[in-house]
Amino acid sequence: MRSTHSGYTRLTKFHKFSAAGVAVAGAATLGFGLASHAVAADTTSVKPVAWSAQSFGETQQEELTKAADGAAAQAKTDAQARVKAEADAAAKAKADRERAAKEAASRAEARKALKAAPAKPAAKPAAKPAAPAPKAYADNLDGWIRQSLDIMKAKGIPGSYEGIKRNVMRESTGNPHAINDWDVNAVNGVPSKGLLQIIDPTFKAYHVDGTSWNIWDPVANIVASCNYAADKYGSMDNVNSAY
Repeated sequence: MRSTHSGYTRLTKFHKFSAAGVAVAGAATLGFGLASHAVAADTTSVKPVAWSAQSFGETQQEELTKAADGAAAQAKTDAQARVKAEADAAAKAKADRERAAKEAASRAEARKALKAAPAKPAAKPAAKPAAPAPKAYADNLDGWIRQSLDIMKAKGIPGSYEGIKRNVMRESTGNPHAINDWDVNAVNGVPSKGLLQIIDPTFKAYHVDGTSWNIWDPVANIVASCNYAADKYGSMDNVNSAY
């Protein structure tokens, strides 16, 4: 029976590796020969390069020297800046201390001067305004009526100068000590008295605060009588006869 394997497949593994090695070696030899031929062909057109290990080393050394010089200069500049900053800070701190010392001394001098200054006398309280002098009234019928009218005005009791004087003249002719000892009131033991002939019970009932309790006092007599007339007749101005 005819075998289906080629001749290569029937080779042993050793024989296969040997054949592959020979092929690779031949290809390398061919390539090297071609490269050598190409280099030889182009050597006439390539210019030589002016370079050597010694010149490269000198150039590199110059660059390193420049870098080192730059770093040293920068370090010197930084050191000078730090020294200046420290000097400025020290000068500022000194100036601050001197200013604080001056301010403290100034405050101390001010306190010392304040303690040494004589104490100011206490201000006297402002004097109260003097009370107005009491209004003066004449001690006669005109003065009694005018004083009575001022009191009546303050108390809200109506009446006029003419109405009071008219009734006073009819009742007592202006005599503050007049007394009626013959009418019914006198018979009953309570005679009419004073300028407006008022009896004691009525005087007490219509007495006005701030006036005398003495029925014979002309002002107290007028004011109590007008207070009674205002209650019974509306005003002493409305009284034209015995009341």
